[in-house]
Amino acid sequence: MEDAYVVAVVVTHDRRDLLTEALTALRTQARTPDATVVVDNASSDGTARLVRSRFPEIELLALPHNTGGAGGFATGIARALDLGATALWLMDDDTLPSPSALAELLATFGRHRPALAASRVVWTDGGDHPMNTPRALRSGAPGRIRSASFVSVLLDAGAVRECGLPIADYFLWNDDFEYTLRLLRGRLGLLCPSSVVVHRTASPVFDPGARFFYEVRNKTWLFTRSRCLAPGERLLYAGSTLRRWARSLAGSSDRARLLRELFRGLWAGVRAGPRPNEAVLAGRPSPGG
Repeated sequence: MEDAYVVAVVVTHDRRDLLTEALTALRTQARTPDATVVVDNASSDGTARLVRSRFPEIELLALPHNTGGAGGFATGIARALDLGATALWLMDDDTLPSPSALAELLATFGRHRPALAASRVVWTDGGDHPMNTPRALRSGAPGRIRSASFVSVLLDAGAVRECGLPIADYFLWNDDFEYTLRLLRGRLGLLCPSSVVVHRTASPVFDPGARFFYEVRNKTWLFTRSRCLAPGERLLYAGSTLRRWARSLAGSSDRARLLRELFRGLWAGVRAGPRPNEAVLAGRPSPGG
């Protein structure tokens, strides 16, 4: 799939140094993206200025307020489609792709024509990152996946146009889970182990803290309002989620706080669904920031 028009989409917020390394890695890919869009979620650390001065070839969308990863990717994906992308490469600002990461993803696309191909995501110690391991298809088909994270995925633009955009009101957590589940319902998703990226989180361990609210609210939205899962899958994934929440509570040093966020998230998720993207992204800037 060497003839693909690839637009990379990177979402960032107040992580200028990590973003610099990520964008430098994009420049040095064996097969570089044809265009790159950086969505800056109202950073206060000079990110926009840095991108304009050091990476003038990159299109910057400087948002007037922080829309989270969900709003950032919805904005960036929409712009990539406007630019005529036939494939979209999504990644976080703390993702460091190996030099052949994109070339390997494109080779997988050329051989199998999936709707989505996901990189192998490792932590800084070289081991698989437990927070970004794609969910395997339950049929057990080798390499086939049912969902992935936005840390490094290549999407077919035709499938994206059919599926629509991520739900911006998720803000953070589970926006990529819901979206890739939705994209891959009835479509082929593949893990590409030869495409390797490093996700430079502070720790590979899931530590929700006060943000547990978003985990609970967004999962509640996913299970009650999204059509991303078939009925049988809904039961299986809900059971897995409850076990994960129980482990988070059991391992927390502040269970009282997590319980408060649990009930807040459940109430928010049941009380109302996510707002339309148009409402969440009101005031989105025109290209160029």
